[in-house]
Amino acid sequence: MGNMQKFLIIAGIIILISGLLWPWLSKIPFGRLPGDIVIDKPNVKIYIPITTMLIISAILSLLLWIFKK
Repeated sequence: MGNMQKFLIIAGIIILISGLLWPWLSKIPFGRLPGDIVIDKPNVKIYIPITTMLIISAILSLLLWIFKK
């Protein structure tokens, strides 16, 4: 089995699991962490999830590192 096939199967499994666990995952405060920037003015709302993106990047890097081994 090629690398692309393995990647697609793993990605599909991750999407399936996250879909099944969504009621519980939505309660995790991702997107509302300290360091996430929210600018809320009368006609404009800008959201920059810096901390959330750093945490997700670290988790994905760790998972990819583990699956490479």
